[in-house]
Amino acid sequence: MKIVIVGCGKVGTSIARELISTKHEITVVDINRKAVTRLSETLDVMGVVGNGATFQALADAGAETADLVIAATARDEVNLYACLMARSAGVPHTIARVRSPEYTNDLHRVKDQLGLSMSINPELTEAVEISRLLRFSGALEIDSFAKGAVELIKVLVTGNSNIAGKKISQIDTLRGRVRVCTIERGGEVYIANGETIIRSGDKVSIVAKPEIAAKFFKKANVNIGRSRDVILLGGGKVSFYLAQRLLKAGVGVKIIERNADRCEELASALHEAIIIHGDCMDQELLMSEGIDHADGVAALMDFDEENILISLYIKNVSKAKIITKINNESFDTIIGNLGLECVMNPKTLTGEYIARYIRAMQNSLGSNVETLYRLHEDRVEALEFRAKKTSKTLNIPLAQLDLRDNLQVICISRGSKIILPQGGDMILPDDSVVVITKHKGLSDLDDILKR
Repeated sequence: MKIVIVGCGKVGTSIARELISTKHEITVVDINRKAVTRLSETLDVMGVVGNGATFQALADAGAETADLVIAATARDEVNLYACLMARSAGVPHTIARVRSPEYTNDLHRVKDQLGLSMSINPELTEAVEISRLLRFSGALEIDSFAKGAVELIKVLVTGNSNIAGKKISQIDTLRGRVRVCTIERGGEVYIANGETIIRSGDKVSIVAKPEIAAKFFKKANVNIGRSRDVILLGGGKVSFYLAQRLLKAGVGVKIIERNADRCEELASALHEAIIIHGDCMDQELLMSEGIDHADGVAALMDFDEENILISLYIKNVSKAKIITKINNESFDTIIGNLGLECVMNPKTLTGEYIARYIRAMQNSLGSNVETLYRLHEDRVEALEFRAKKTSKTLNIPLAQLDLRDNLQVICISRGSKIILPQGGDMILPDDSVVVITKHKGLSDLDDILKR
């Protein structure tokens, strides 16, 4: 694909590095000549010096024949305007980096008018990933669909679980709330159905809303290591987004922040969280706030060095699951030797998310695949389709559709409503439909039907 990236900062660089490894033709645009030179000399990309939010700079970068423009400057307004300008130049797909919580919350209202294919918020992306690790620390794998409204969670079923030895159809708590999708057993992967028996030692993937999944695992006696009390060190954007998600999931949240004004902002926005004004590097303060008894700790301060040092200290005084935010990729060679449990880089995550979206674009061959995950060592694919009005699957109960073998419709998203479908449910126009299958290369929702 021919891709233009506007912005040569850390995020733009991370995106370019991720995409160049998959053989795309990349051109970068930035008003800073040194940044363009650095990136074009470091990676095999073309460089254009100019304001990427102007038609001329985009034209100089070849946007008129590009498949995708990604706007990743430090300013949300510039990114949104660059995408709008790119669409006016005939670019079929645009992606904007949008960091502001206010813009992120309202973006769905103008996404179609702006012609945005996707928006990405690095801090929100990192918060989503961290929240999964903290909420279900014992999960083997977690992926999300329907804009994060449902999650696909893989867990290990042990002998003391009360779902071991049962047919899926016999598990009453599943109906309409939780759906078993795949079972990995003895090196083989199976697409589950009602007659499938879950056995001790199986790795089982289920789909559910996050809050429902937690209740199901508890009732099923499946250990997922759910955190109940989490301490966030630093009160920046990542902490804000993360606290919102953890509080919604019923997790107790305490935030320690050294800036008094920021503490006031967090307190007014996060009523259920405990906000502490203090220095996150103060070991006495951390002990007094219960760092040694917390289930999870996330070091999310502005300076990588502080996050690394305090994580190493907490590792020695607490059994908490520790997440460490590190922005500087040059630390990667050092970090591996420090024994830190989980390191997160929001810039790298952004590149990975965009690369995943582009892979879906390529695999869909111009069709309506919105999300694509490769699971179980690439033996299974989970795909999210948008139901077109012309689809042959519409307005027919799922039980009456002649679906392919080794395929399951696991979720239907209709507006704000999430449906874990049963036989009587139907797909309607514009639904977001998630399927899981062992068949490769499905490019349209109609491909779920037998030929």
